[in-house]
Amino acid sequence: MTKHLVMYSRTTGCPFITVAKRVLDDYGISYEEIFIDKDMDARQRVLTWTGFLSVPTLVAATDDTLLPYIEPAPLPTGASPRGINRGAMITEASADQLKDWLVQNGFLNNADRIEG
Repeated sequence: MTKHLVMYSRTTGCPFITVAKRVLDDYGISYEEIFIDKDMDARQRVLTWTGFLSVPTLVAATDDTLLPYIEPAPLPTGASPRGINRGAMITEASADQLKDWLVQNGFLNNADRIEG
């Protein structure tokens, strides 16, 4: 199975988007960015997945889809998704949380993660 990275984002910045882009750029990881303030379907997906309009929400997707390759682990109703590794999805992660998730999903080599 081939996976690619999708980042659900918004056109106005936030600290979590800045962190995610910095990590991805530092490691040369390509991603497709979808803006939830321009794409109402994407907005609804993020709301359904997280219970909030939480960005960035990063998804390990298959082939040409924008959807997680497996169903993300559920969140308790009303719980914040911030920094929670949900398997094929992570939302509002710190740099270290994101790096660990990228290794888990095959976007980053563990040796590179340790050195970076």
